[in-house]
Amino acid sequence: MVLPTDLLENSINKEVSLLLKDGRVLTGRLTGYDQYMNLVVEDTREEKEGSERRLGFVVLRGSNIVSISLK
Repeated sequence: MVLPTDLLENSINKEVSLLLKDGRVLTGRLTGYDQYMNLVVEDTREEKEGSERRLGFVVLRGSNIVSISLK
């Protein structure tokens, strides 16, 4: 069985796509996490309705994340 923290460890410095509870999708490079699955993402972008908004350095609370996928 693969634990979520093991997957996060293998995803460090890789591009990830995050679906948030409010429906937003953020894409960026995962640079850190903790035991609560709070994530640190750099070069973050939010894609919405054909436009892209650059957010840069973002810290996301784990309870707001619905899914994480590798790009």
